[in-house]
Amino acid sequence: MLPCYLLLDLETTGGNPVHDRITEIAAVRVEHGVEVARWSTLVNPGMHVSGFIERLTGISNAMVASAPRFSEVAPELLTLLDGAVLVAHNVRFDHGFLLNELSRLDVTLRVKTLCTVRLSRLLYPQFKGHGLDAIMQRHGLTSSARHRAMGDVEVMQSWLELAQAELGADHVAVQAQSLLQGSAALPPQLDTNIADIPDTPGVYLFYGDSALPLYIGKSVKLRSRVMSHFQAASRNAREMRIAQEIRRIEWVETAGELGALLLEARLVKARQPIHNRQLRREGDLCAWRLEPNPNSRPLLTLVRGSELAQDQFGALYGPYRSKSQAQSQLRELAEAQGLCLQSLGLESGKGRCFGHQIGQCKGVCCGQEAPERHHLRLQMALAGNKLQVWPFAGKVGLREHNARSGRTDIHLFDQWCHLATVHSDEDLQDALHSRTEPLAFNLDTYRLALKHLLGPGKGLLKLLEFPAAPSHEQTTS
Repeated sequence: MLPCYLLLDLETTGGNPVHDRITEIAAVRVEHGVEVARWSTLVNPGMHVSGFIERLTGISNAMVASAPRFSEVAPELLTLLDGAVLVAHNVRFDHGFLLNELSRLDVTLRVKTLCTVRLSRLLYPQFKGHGLDAIMQRHGLTSSARHRAMGDVEVMQSWLELAQAELGADHVAVQAQSLLQGSAALPPQLDTNIADIPDTPGVYLFYGDSALPLYIGKSVKLRSRVMSHFQAASRNAREMRIAQEIRRIEWVETAGELGALLLEARLVKARQPIHNRQLRREGDLCAWRLEPNPNSRPLLTLVRGSELAQDQFGALYGPYRSKSQAQSQLRELAEAQGLCLQSLGLESGKGRCFGHQIGQCKGVCCGQEAPERHHLRLQMALAGNKLQVWPFAGKVGLREHNARSGRTDIHLFDQWCHLATVHSDEDLQDALHSRTEPLAFNLDTYRLALKHLLGPGKGLLKLLEFPAAPSHEQTTS
């Protein structure tokens, strides 16, 4: 199959390579089609073996109590791996455990890998199941020690020999070579060919068995970013869950990063993927409104919903994803600037506030600071969070071009809201003149538009202005 490979199987205390440990290792080294070494050992995991694992594998706490620790058997294992391709059934599992065990010894594992689940899918595409039990059943293979490390290695060895006899050794070798690059990271059940994903800007969607996506993400290099999810699965619990559940990947190309960010934000809110923690609902979006009268109490009022309108932005500060976030950030600001929590509405009571008693408030609550001066300091402290009034006479577009792909996107905005992304003059005219629903404020879109229209990102994309057409009354007056 390959010039030199090591068939390997591990038994473990569980399925998480970050927290669980190895209890048994078995390996068979093959060079130029000839078995040259066979090795197996129990391993003391240094932790409890659960009843479920004992029933599944037959490995008990008593069996591993006197077994060597992984650190003691690692040199033998590394010798067997030297110069060989690591071959395992669902190699991500075994490779992930070896990476974590060796990293605890400050050893970096660098080895090519081959997954026999994926190889089975290539060699026998007419079959649906490619787990070890399914392979044994359809090919008539047996094992007296299923779920023990050497028993499973011997099943893999028998299956490879059978496949070469049935399909030809050259054919098996060609398919095995095609899987070598990156195979350690790829989930064996993944139907999508990673090589089909372009390394261009865009958005990717991970799907399991459901029509709803598991996760939606963006990148300026789609294929590289998708691979990074799988490569991190051995170290990150969420990435591991995604890798276990994923079945297929879809993607949408964009001209650049802004288009990918806008599309990601829209799709996440529309599709609500279960593994996206950010960019989801904004039902609690709110902002502070500052009273113009320095003697008002409280000086700040939290507004949300329909009150969070663009025509009010000149007097609003924020926005925040929730009331608790708004109060928390205001409290931090007040403590840093010596503002009165009582006058801000964050502390109840009258007269001298607690902050003044401990030297954090300058005394607007008890007449030691003029309300006008405190109000001015509050405005200055909030200035960096002031919501910006829309600075244009009408709609604007940001032209984003990708010289490599030749793709051009025009992102149309009005009142900080993303109206559409279009790819032609005809689509642009339709978007400019079509009637739209009342614009709903979106925090993520606001921040993106602010950065590229007024902030540090200004000038990186070509700005197109589309002033509002004069009304009928204006044209006839």
